[in-house]
Amino acid sequence: MGEYVEVNGTTIWTESRGRGPDVLLIAGLGDPAEAWHAQLDGLADRYRVIAFDNRGVGRTPLPEGPLSVATMADDAAELLRALHVDTAHVVGFSGGSAIAQELTLRHPAAVHSLVLVSTWARPDAYVTSMTRFWHWLVTEAPDERALLEAFFLWIYSPRAHADGTVRRIVDETLAFAHPQSAEAFQRQLEAFMRHDTLDRLPGITKPTLVLAGERDIATPPRLGRIVADAVPGARFEVLPGEAHQPFQESPGAFNARVDAFWGEAGGRTPLP
Repeated sequence: MGEYVEVNGTTIWTESRGRGPDVLLIAGLGDPAEAWHAQLDGLADRYRVIAFDNRGVGRTPLPEGPLSVATMADDAAELLRALHVDTAHVVGFSGGSAIAQELTLRHPAAVHSLVLVSTWARPDAYVTSMTRFWHWLVTEAPDERALLEAFFLWIYSPRAHADGTVRRIVDETLAFAHPQSAEAFQRQLEAFMRHDTLDRLPGITKPTLVLAGERDIATPPRLGRIVADAVPGARFEVLPGEAHQPFQESPGAFNARVDAFWGEAGGRTPLP
């Protein structure tokens, strides 16, 4: 079920499925709520799963003025309050993991547990150069299909390119009725590249699982390890054969892993 929710001075498009302990899914750069369809469908039999369009993505407008990770974290906190959610298991992917870190630091009472997927605490020289390329790619690519095919080289595994998964995702993205503008992509990217929580991560006290794809070239496992080492008690796992977006490429395995973690974190007893 989708709806618009007024929060933090803007209107956030929100999808919610299922009943049970609350789960908040925070998407990455350019991804609308639909990116989580395998989690919205696959986990709704035991959780209330909530996904939303960040500012400037999908059906959520890009407001005037500065865009920051802190603002998007406040959006997430206000969204939970508007939906009468006291605390949720929070999953953040890539840019959404930056938002999830800030959400946990700024609004700790809203977070029951934290899963950070394809994450980083402070961009290094490689990530900085990569995202500078993305910044001009979005306006210089010859057409939208060429843009997606180039961008997805960093996002999906060689397996997904070979078996047609990437081709299908490109087609679905081109058919999506609410495409992200180049300006919104660039402004969101700029906000994510200013993200720096390295010195504050020890302040996170929630049960935390950091997941990295073995073959992720956008946010390599070394960056996830830095985050996990900085968060007290965090668990760090490398997913064999996976790239930047494992929850789409291997949704069954991903859903089972987070379900087990939430059970351990006190959310529910995992299914056998």
